[in-house]
Amino acid sequence: MSTAPWYEEPSPGTGSLEPRAWFAASDARRLSLDGTWRFRLSPRADSEDTSFAASGYDASGWAEVAVPGHWVLQGHGSPAYTNVRYPFPVDPPRVPTENPTGDHLRTFDVPDAMSADGEVLLRFDGVESCARLWLNGTELGTFMGSRLPHEFEVGALLRPRGNVLAVRVHQWSAGSYLEDQDQWWMPGIFREVTLLHRPPGSVGDFFVHSPYDHRTGRGTLRVESAVPGRVLVPELGLDLATGGSALIPVEPWTAETPRLYAAELVTPGERVALRIGFRTVVVEDGLLKVNGRRILFRGVNRHEFHPETGRTLDLATMREDLVLMKRHNINAVRTSHYPPHPAFLELCDELGLWVIDECDLETHGFEEVGWRGNPVDDPRWTPALLDRAARMVERDKNHPSVVLWSLGNECGTGQGLSAMADWIRDRDPGRPIHYEGDRSCRDTDVYSRMYASQEETALIGRHEDTDGPGERARLPFLLCEYGHAMGNGPGGLTEYQDLFETYERCQGGFVWEWIDHGLAHPELGHAYGGDFGEELHDGNFVCDGLLFPDRTPSPGLVEYKKVIEPVRFAGDGTAGTLHITNCHDFRGLSHLAFDWSYEVEGKAVASGPLAVPDLAPGRSVELRLDPPPVADASREAYWTVRAVLAHDTPWAPRGHEVAWSQFPAVPRPALTPATGTVPVRQGHRVTLGPAAFDCRTGLLTELGGIPVDGPRLDVWRAPTDNDAGASWAPEEQYARRWRELGLDRMQHRRYGVELTNSHLVVRSRVAPAASDLALRVTYTWSADGERVRLTMSVTPEGPWTLPLPRLGVRMGLPGAYGQAEWFGAGPGEAYPDTRRAARLGRWNMPVDAMRTPYVRPQENGARAEVRWAELRDGQRGLRIEGDPEFWFTARRWTSEELAAARHLPDLVPGDRVWLNLDHGMHGIGSASCGPGVLTEYRLRAEKAEFGFVFGPLAVTR
Repeated sequence: MSTAPWYEEPSPGTGSLEPRAWFAASDARRLSLDGTWRFRLSPRADSEDTSFAASGYDASGWAEVAVPGHWVLQGHGSPAYTNVRYPFPVDPPRVPTENPTGDHLRTFDVPDAMSADGEVLLRFDGVESCARLWLNGTELGTFMGSRLPHEFEVGALLRPRGNVLAVRVHQWSAGSYLEDQDQWWMPGIFREVTLLHRPPGSVGDFFVHSPYDHRTGRGTLRVESAVPGRVLVPELGLDLATGGSALIPVEPWTAETPRLYAAELVTPGERVALRIGFRTVVVEDGLLKVNGRRILFRGVNRHEFHPETGRTLDLATMREDLVLMKRHNINAVRTSHYPPHPAFLELCDELGLWVIDECDLETHGFEEVGWRGNPVDDPRWTPALLDRAARMVERDKNHPSVVLWSLGNECGTGQGLSAMADWIRDRDPGRPIHYEGDRSCRDTDVYSRMYASQEETALIGRHEDTDGPGERARLPFLLCEYGHAMGNGPGGLTEYQDLFETYERCQGGFVWEWIDHGLAHPELGHAYGGDFGEELHDGNFVCDGLLFPDRTPSPGLVEYKKVIEPVRFAGDGTAGTLHITNCHDFRGLSHLAFDWSYEVEGKAVASGPLAVPDLAPGRSVELRLDPPPVADASREAYWTVRAVLAHDTPWAPRGHEVAWSQFPAVPRPALTPATGTVPVRQGHRVTLGPAAFDCRTGLLTELGGIPVDGPRLDVWRAPTDNDAGASWAPEEQYARRWRELGLDRMQHRRYGVELTNSHLVVRSRVAPAASDLALRVTYTWSADGERVRLTMSVTPEGPWTLPLPRLGVRMGLPGAYGQAEWFGAGPGEAYPDTRRAARLGRWNMPVDAMRTPYVRPQENGARAEVRWAELRDGQRGLRIEGDPEFWFTARRWTSEELAAARHLPDLVPGDRVWLNLDHGMHGIGSASCGPGVLTEYRLRAEKAEFGFVFGPLAVTR
């Protein structure tokens, strides 16, 4: 019988050195082996031919690939996306014989100074999924653990010129069973390859211990080092022998105040640059505390992703991610579901973010087979699990930003996880441990859940949840995933944040996730699952981020920034009172400047600074606003107050807005009636003021010379990803249920057109085929000399149980009417449960800019609380006023065309601008992988009355 190949063994590999601490810079030499490598792809992994690894092998006929990089993004094979299911038979530790295998070759020279004395290490920072290595024909070893570093001692094999490094990478290995992490499967050498010179007496492994005592304001510094040396901290006047300790007054490190002290670790052969942050993390009194204070995570989950390079990210992209997070009030990152590039954590230290560092481990696909054979409960796999835990902890242990270790994600339970937890606690007792998948919390220091509803989160906050009481009840609670940001959404973030700020035990959460994983595609724009012909795939479930693939913030990120802002305003704009609360965990308000403006119908008429004291965290103050500078009851007015950065920071300039709020001062006046004009009938045409109607259909056809389609009742919207819901919650699958009812194919039957001395009244019944449910609609039109008014009355017939997608009217204008202006909430889209970030103002933009480019097209672009809107073609225009305020959507395709599109290029602009003017809109929720729309945001089918006033405009500006 043949033995299994090495890559089918449940072991970490052979030949790698013991893991050690990472550092960004030292005075020892290093040589990057990144760049262009020769490459050959084979469809199978069972080749015994290793002749390519020998010196002198002629690879001139091979292709070339960039390293770091994924070969499937460079024209060799294709990426594949699955969320849970393994894309191969579940037969651990075996993998398919048809196993794409990439042979890589790199020829390089070694500087004389690097090979003069000491050792030379060959370091790989990330290879998916496993690698076998040769240098100058000699095999070095093998390794698994795709997102973890591996080093090999190679000094004795190097020569000054013409070194040949050969790497065989298999797409699938036993390690793949541990890396089922809801992302694209993309093999390759995707992080850096480096030669590191280790002179005699150079720095080995080291561990910086720097706890902070908040009661005394002092920090303790002790550095364990495998090679004795000294630690120099010039700013603190410290010259400390390794192994010794010093107790000194320091400023602590927090995510809000990321104070780092520049230092050096000096051994006889090397000087390593350090940045030391003093802080202490404990679970105490049922709370997770840093430096003695409860912290609140305003976090995101972050996969490493770039639409063109996959998981290969450069330093500028990592910094861009963190700058965007800080600018959107995000203070925490869970590194789902593997340790990130080590430089990312260096940036978290510098810029200030709390980090849950997660092990390179997920076995979610075993859930599909009832968790049979799950590696985390099979002792054969325990060495591999411990190796992954050790490589994470040893690499990242010196980062003050890392406040929790996470054992992994969605692995079920088992003895392997317990072994990992025991090892981590022994090695680093100064950090608590996180893991979500075990409700007993036997191996964790926090109680963590995914997608618990707002109702359940409240029960947990009150210690009233009954599912598994015991030790768990004494632990702080985190939502390691919530607010599934797939497509339009997520909704309901405000209600979660209210709970986090109400119940001490609920210490925040991490929105899933940071960025849409849409791969750049020449025809599709951005590709998702199934676009590469995968046998199994999970569609656009990979596009569930707060950023679009090009790193443009989505409306969901703008909403999240508003929901989690660290300063709260409340007040009464009429009385001129303002209540301000500091919601920071550690810092006061001295880093912020405050201002106010008084705005009338969307235009600021006065503004000025606002004097706010330097409140301590959690404290509040009440201030008086100056009397309104304009007292005019005929025009709507309101106050806007803001908190902005008072000084430049490493992540945003002075004046960057951190928080804001608005308070009404003068309410909107009532609309003046549009009546008094008598309708005139001529054949099939009825004129009423500036409007013309077809009396056979009752539809408006012309307004002030502008051809018009409609308006008529509309209840359909192109389903969002959250409308589609998740497979495990059929009651939240509104898109399916709406289609089954027929809301996407409503039929309009006119059954009455009546002319009176002052009105045109049209009665209609709107209903789907094969159902006796219906909506009775009465359109009542009146006019004065310049305007026409529509009053709508809608009455449901039958036992409606489903909410409606929307309730309003749809109408079409000629395509030339492509410039929109409105007074209402903006500038971006908003829906009933995603409207916190929309501020009242006067906004102007092209219709083409009003859409939100979700990777999979769906309902988007609604503007909330609109008082009036105008559409212009440069010469003429149309004004629409709402009674009451309305939801305003304008785009160049219908909802039906939007619903039929799979990718943005499918949407071809037509010759009409289609308007939706909605009285009501169903909420968004996060049912694609979380709770559905909360009851208060569901649009019930019930009697409704609303109206609009339309009038032509002469455009002079």
